[in-house]
Amino acid sequence: MKIAVPTVLAVVLSACAPPPRLAVGPDPANPASPVPRLRYTPVTAGTVDFRPVDPKPWVERNDSVAPRRKEP
Repeated sequence: MKIAVPTVLAVVLSACAPPPRLAVGPDPANPASPVPRLRYTPVTAGTVDFRPVDPKPWVERNDSVAPRRKEP
């Protein structure tokens, strides 16, 4: 009973308090607040073309990745 009365009193008084005002950055309701300019960015900007291509010559491809031969 000793702890119930202060707890109830704290809950009742905290319900009457106004909510805290959080202010981060400019007020969005202010018509004079700065707004960044809009830019057009295409939807396909930065994509890579993955169309099929003809195969490359396999001899040159294999020679480019093969280990080097030691010459005596």
